[in-house]
Amino acid sequence: MSKNTVLTLVGSLRADSTNQKLAEAIQLNAPEQVEVLIHDSLGNIPFYNEDIDVEGQVPAAAAALRAAANEADTLLLVTPEHNGTVPASLKNAIDWLSRPFGAGALSGKPTAVVGTAFGQFGGVWAQDEARKAVGIAGARVLEDVKLAVPGSMVRFAEVHPKDDAEVVEQIKGVFAALEESRTVAAA
Repeated sequence: MSKNTVLTLVGSLRADSTNQKLAEAIQLNAPEQVEVLIHDSLGNIPFYNEDIDVEGQVPAAAAALRAAANEADTLLLVTPEHNGTVPASLKNAIDWLSRPFGAGALSGKPTAVVGTAFGQFGGVWAQDEARKAVGIAGARVLEDVKLAVPGSMVRFAEVHPKDDAEVVEQIKGVFAALEESRTVAAA
C-alpha cells in the first residue's frame, strides 16, 4: 500500500514561527501510512501575475509549488492570522495553485486548514478565509478537519508543539478526520 502524501504549506515566513513548529509536530505525529511533506518557504514565490504565468516563463519557485501540489494526495494549509486574515504568502500560493483556471493543482484536491495564532481564538478567522479562498480556487475543502491553537506566543515560548500533549492529541484528530474524508471520498 502506498503512502498518502500530505503537502503542507506554512503561511508564516518567520524563522521562529509557531506555525512552522506546528507543521513539524504534524509531520512527527503522522500515522505510518501518511507522509507529510512541508514545502519550502512560500516567501520565494513572486506575487501572482498573469504576465509571468506563461509556459516557459513560470518562475521556478512557483513551478516547484505546482509540481509538489500535483503530486500530493492532500493539501494541508497551516496558517497564522495577520490582521484577521491569511498572510499574503499563503494567499499568493493559493493564487498560483488555482491556475490555469479550472485545471490548476487545487482542482478537486482535498484540502484542510489548521493553525495557531497569538489571539484567544487561535486564528480561526484566517483559517476560515483560507478555506474560502481554496474552495473558490477549486479545492475540495475538508470542513471537518479543524485545529486552532490560541495563545501561541505564550503557549509555545518554551515548549515545542510536538511536546504539548493536548496539541498532539488534536493532531491525531486531524489525521483521523483526514482518513475519514479519504474513506468517504473513495466510497
